[in-house]
Amino acid sequence: MTDTSAADLVEQNKRHWDERVPINAASSFYDLDGFRAGDEDFDRFQLDEVGDVDGLDLVHLQCHIGLDTLSWARRGARVSGLDFSAPAIEAAAELADEIGLADRATFVSADVFDAVDVLGAAAFDLVYTGMGALMWLSDIQRWARTVAGLLRPGGRLYLVEMHPVTDVLDDATGTTVAGDYFARDARTYELRGSYADWNAQTTHNTVTEWHHTLGDVVSAVAGAGLRIEFVHEHDVIPFRRYGTLVADGPRFRYPEPSRRLPLLYSLAATAV
Repeated sequence: MTDTSAADLVEQNKRHWDERVPINAASSFYDLDGFRAGDEDFDRFQLDEVGDVDGLDLVHLQCHIGLDTLSWARRGARVSGLDFSAPAIEAAAELADEIGLADRATFVSADVFDAVDVLGAAAFDLVYTGMGALMWLSDIQRWARTVAGLLRPGGRLYLVEMHPVTDVLDDATGTTVAGDYFARDARTYELRGSYADWNAQTTHNTVTEWHHTLGDVVSAVAGAGLRIEFVHEHDVIPFRRYGTLVADGPRFRYPEPSRRLPLLYSLAATAV
């Protein structure tokens, strides 16, 4: 794939996400009223693995409308959120102002690969990225180099992401292989509505994803000069990814403990 064609696909994705900002912001999935009242959506393992962020400079890449970004600000971090969708960044900045965090939260609309130029080299103690982000990146190695460029010596990357094996399992049960785990070509498809409201009327429905295996991600991070601290796999996910998953509080997991596969993974790495 040429750089030009990848850029065109990313622009198409941006139109998709721009259109879904007001849909997602109005949805019960994001529950902005609950967030304004103090709710947050971190798993306990995320808080334990990240640790104390009080006083840290934290950047959240691909932050969408900024809920996780602002949750870290509530915990004492000075935060910057970056996303390629200008409407998403506008919504995040408005929310920061509403809840009184505008003095410690900055939001910038830019391509993730331009983050060092936009936010500054070696400007952060922690780079955070959350679920559903890496699949939108055409070049995982370039992303890892960008992360490394943002971190100060001793700074950390922390990511939590849907496990790439979930991309190739059947939608009904999540137990049968239905695709090629090692296929890395761009996958373009039609996606109407939004994961926050499947009944929403939408126009920009063509999207493209890129599949990155767990090995691809770990190798890219290590190849960018970061020291891997851990890779943890988790058996919960925040939505019913497969029809047979069962609710466990606000999360979902496999119904049979003896027949589980990883649904999420988390990774931490340190700049040396």
